[in-house]
Amino acid sequence: MKAIKSFPLAVLLFSLTVFSLPAQPPTPDPDKMDERREEIETMKIGFITKKLDLTSEEAKTFWPVYNKFQDELETIRRQRRIDMREFRENNTLTDKDAEKLIDNEIASRQKELDVMKKYHAQFKQILPVRKVLQLYRSEEDFKRELLDRLRDRKGRPPGPPPHRK
Repeated sequence: MKAIKSFPLAVLLFSLTVFSLPAQPPTPDPDKMDERREEIETMKIGFITKKLDLTSEEAKTFWPVYNKFQDELETIRRQRRIDMREFRENNTLTDKDAEKLIDNEIASRQKELDVMKKYHAQFKQILPVRKVLQLYRSEEDFKRELLDRLRDRKGRPPGPPPHRK
């Protein structure tokens, strides 16, 4: 009997909550996103510099090559994000469209590998091979640290991210 009396109140509270939610999530501010990217990039440069313990001569030749490497990877990744956004927004994909997206994803990953191979050879000309190995480890360590910071800011417990559906 108590459940029946509280039902209208529950419906009212639920309705107020639903209707008070925005219809669409807020659009991210491009200027703030650019600032945030620059901040992350600065953190990454400091992190890698510290981990690699670059001499001034190594740093002078390494950073321009590394920046080109990152620019090429970012171009490939940007196109992948555009393709994936198109997939998420289009719920009526045909099998042919889906196959094309899969092929594009595989081709994109291959392009990334090709860029990595190309720059790996250049990195070995600039740095001792142990520092090249440390570079790759440092990039992964930085990603992990950045994800941990994001989890801390959002109040999530450390560890693997929650399962997505």
